[in-house]
Amino acid sequence: MIYVFLAPGFEEIEALAVVDVLRRAELEVLTVGVGEDFVIGSHQIPVACDIAEKNLILDEKVEAIVLPGGMPGTLNLEKSETVQKAIDWATENEKLVCAICAAPSILGHKGLLNGKNSTCFPGFEDELFGAEISKDYVVKDGNIITARGMGSAIEFGLQIAEVLTTKENAQKIRASLQIYNG
Repeated sequence: MIYVFLAPGFEEIEALAVVDVLRRAELEVLTVGVGEDFVIGSHQIPVACDIAEKNLILDEKVEAIVLPGGMPGTLNLEKSETVQKAIDWATENEKLVCAICAAPSILGHKGLLNGKNSTCFPGFEDELFGAEISKDYVVKDGNIITARGMGSAIEFGLQIAEVLTTKENAQKIRASLQIYNG
């Protein structure tokens, strides 16, 4: 089970592209509405979530949590007690903790990036307390995966899929997506 948290003002592509890629990888993914069951993204796109945060169950079935960025979505994620508890639980249980765009700042504020390679949307580097900042678009260090922003959402999803399935499966999905390479 992978939980993708959607808070009001989330970046739609960072959330939904990841959900799409992970479902193509045949992983079980649920979107979790933070504060609401029906969440409006930063570009005014409404999304009906699979579950409300009050129905979140953290148990051995959970493999990863995903925090999309966007503003004010990132701030709303960080304010959520449920999201904070999910991050703590995932960290304590060595599950994947994945954040993209501004959302790695949440992990930085918690001290989870100290000494780890990480990336984020340009301008948020100072919020990744103690991190080794990478210019790469997607970075995995231990059980944490971070990414820079909307343009790296598919690669972010593919990295999560590779970790939770196989490299071959992620490559198969990549080929099926017809990603433009310039």
